Amino acid sequence: MKHLLYWSVQVLGPIWRFFRNRGFRALRVRAADVPDDLGRRGERVARRYLRRQGWRIIAARSQELLGELDLVAVDQGTIVFVEVKTRRSFRAGLPAEAVDLRKQLRLARLALVYLKRHRLLGYPVRFDVLGLTWPRDSRWPQIAHFRNAFTSSLVQQLWG
Repeated sequence: MKHLLYWSVQVLGPIWRFFRNRGFRALRVRAADVPDDLGRRGERVARRYLRRQGWRIIAARSQELLGELDLVAVDQGTIVFVEVKTRRSFRAGLPAEAVDLRKQLRLARLALVYLKRHRLLGYPVRFDVLGLTWPRDSRWPQIAHFRNAFTSSLVQQLWG
């Protein structure tokens, strides 16, 4: 096993760098419509939407120990943690319905980690959900913005 790892680093590493540095598109395999791609497109549209609302985006796809925060923004002095849900149709329900109680608790824990790491514990906090429905035949999605979608006792304990 140790020799295989050594071989892959020593032999395949330079080959990969050779092709990557020349920009060979054949090595960049990308599915046309995988769910992750739809989610990223939805997050890009959500960032643009929030900027047009006058918000300042301070983090996108922020990786924390417990998971990932989609968007962190500032709206009139309030730090807003935005969960973006993108769906092709309403067949599985509204996009915002995917943010159930378990997801809310996880987002609250992620928010606390983010606030502690960036020393922002003294600022007011809000949780919003952006639900995007993006049919295949549509150029732009329908956006449903739920401000203050849920509250968290974890975060409220900081302000008494």
